[in-house]
Amino acid sequence: MTMEGTVQRIEVSAPPQLVYEVALDLEAYPQWATGVKRVDILEEDQDGRPHRASFVADAMIKEISYTLQYAYDLDNGFSWSAEPGDDITAMDGRYEFNELEDGGTEVLYALRVDPTFSIPGFLKRQAEKQIVASALRGLKKQAESAA
Repeated sequence: MTMEGTVQRIEVSAPPQLVYEVALDLEAYPQWATGVKRVDILEEDQDGRPHRASFVADAMIKEISYTLQYAYDLDNGFSWSAEPGDDITAMDGRYEFNELEDGGTEVLYALRVDPTFSIPGFLKRQAEKQIVASALRGLKKQAESAA
């Protein structure tokens, strides 16, 4: 899947399956994902994984709400897309978890956000970069503490 937006990577000293499970525990995001205030699972798929979830996040400029639909079409991760709403026109992202030789995990996080409110392109890209970087740091810390 290719997309515009921000793509960053981080190495985590925990096995890919554990990092995947931490990333999939959406309801725990407010504990470690900067800016995420609340997550509610609205629907699960047949395997008990989140299919639709609503989020409330502090987006620096204002508090925003959005609903994401999750897809499990990647061999080594998952992706999501936002349903158009009052605050988000589009949001697409994905996590990929690749095992490293030492048993750790390289995590790739890609994100593209189109808010409904006007924001200059360079500020939008800066916000995406900040969201991705802080999410990766939080995921690393959470997964390594669980390892």
